[in-house]
Amino acid sequence: MSGVISSSLARKFVMALSGLFLVIFLVLHVTINLASVISPEFFNEASHFMGYNPIVQYAMQPILILGVIVHFVMGFVLEYQNRAARGVSYAKYQGSANAPWVSRNMIYSGLVVLAFLGLHFYDFWVHEMVYKYVEAKPEDPTRYYAETVEKFAPFWRTVLYVVSFVLLSLHLWHGFQSSFQSMGVNNKYTSGIKTFTKLFAVLVPLAFAFIAVYHHLNPITH
Repeated sequence: MSGVISSSLARKFVMALSGLFLVIFLVLHVTINLASVISPEFFNEASHFMGYNPIVQYAMQPILILGVIVHFVMGFVLEYQNRAARGVSYAKYQGSANAPWVSRNMIYSGLVVLAFLGLHFYDFWVHEMVYKYVEAKPEDPTRYYAETVEKFAPFWRTVLYVVSFVLLSLHLWHGFQSSFQSMGVNNKYTSGIKTFTKLFAVLVPLAFAFIAVYHHLNPITH
């Protein structure tokens, strides 16, 4: 039994650590993307740097992909363990008396976020790989802003992105704060950490949604 508990705690720790790593990526990602609203020129420069810098491409990018895989695999494993440990459903379901709705449905919000990541990788990462390695087009440091705005031209894609960001917010609402708990952080700063994580869970997805809607409403006209 102690081995099972230790194994479960280790998986929770790994999942929490990978989640915190992905949160750092979200901060970098939303910062660069906000530049597309404020300064298209800077957005082009930053995107070109990220797209051609060898450290980013051959070190940070594989680590990011590995972090995504580890986080979601651990999530599925822990969900399976939790369901197996319960054995049977609650004799009487008592809603939030058992656990908050968000925490009880982390696996579902996570699945939607994972599906969204698939779309996002297809829209941007796959496009980038095709541009550079399949079509072998020359470098164009000015192309990124126009390509980004073009992606949000269809109404359905913009709506899909916004809905996904709402689910990301719900996922972060519980997951970000619980990551610190899983890593054993429980001290005088716990209350402040909880407040910070809740604000982060609202503001960062809101910023992403704003960027999508802004570019949909402000297409490039020729």
